[in-house]
Amino acid sequence: MTQFRIPVPVAGTRIMGLGSYQPENVVSNHDLAARMDTSDEWIRERVGIVNRRVADKDELLVDMAVTAGSKAIADAGLTPSDIGAVIVATCTMPTPIPNAAAQVADRIGVKEAPAFDLNAACAGFCYALGVASDMVRAGTAKHVLVIGAEKLSDWVDPDDRSTAIIFADAAGAAVVGPSDEAHIGPVAWGSRGDLVEAITIKDRVSFVHQEGQSVFRWATTQIAPVALRAVELAGIEPSEVDVFVPHQANLRIVEAVAKRLHAKGARQDMVIARDIVESGNTSSASIPMALDHMRAAGEISSGDVVLLVGFGAGLSYAGQVVRCP
Repeated sequence: MTQFRIPVPVAGTRIMGLGSYQPENVVSNHDLAARMDTSDEWIRERVGIVNRRVADKDELLVDMAVTAGSKAIADAGLTPSDIGAVIVATCTMPTPIPNAAAQVADRIGVKEAPAFDLNAACAGFCYALGVASDMVRAGTAKHVLVIGAEKLSDWVDPDDRSTAIIFADAAGAAVVGPSDEAHIGPVAWGSRGDLVEAITIKDRVSFVHQEGQSVFRWATTQIAPVALRAVELAGIEPSEVDVFVPHQANLRIVEAVAKRLHAKGARQDMVIARDIVESGNTSSASIPMALDHMRAAGEISSGDVVLLVGFGAGLSYAGQVVRCP
């Protein structure tokens, strides 16, 4: 029987570099209070956000992704020619065709490589990281650029108090490459299609709608088990996690999930990402951007064991344990 040639698999994968980008325009709670019936105190109490960044009309999602992706490649010590595939996790492109990834790859200088978008909303980066890790392990690509990029301001009603106070624009990126040891654990992921109505965009001319209380209840009760499953799949104990970086959806959700992890053995000194306070909810960009910000601030170090978990519209969720580059 004819035997097909297959790529040679590698032992493990790792995150080699990180990068992120935020627009310059800062929108404070006080700015929002001047526009709608809200206040700094009300926003802080309900979602924990103080500031968020919003892109100008002529600054595109692709522009932000290019900047974050270029930074991640440089941080990895690579050049665009070293990248074998590009994945952009996003749910906010203005049109479904053309995709973001092909445009981003070309502008960065990654020529003729496979490039595709992945839409798992706020879980998108963890989904894409899992796909990229599997691609590298299987020998399909040596290095994969993974970008989470969102321009949520294109899809948010600026006068809707339930969403305008939460969502923001940004991009975060990571380069995944081969490793002699596994520095990216297996993915604990899934979806709840029976709950899709919790977060929706009804049609082409509608804004994002969110059933806030339903999402809050789901996230605060169902995401900690996903995070613990990712820890189990990685073959470690909760006490071995140095850093917890959940999707930055809402500070109350972040702290509720962290509390559940503490109850299951996570250390009290585990560092917890709270990037949402100054960045808002940036969907698929929030996890890689928080990682990049925390490393730059010296809050985390190379080699730290980091637990990631993303969750959002779909309802989709995914988590994995990684080592900080």
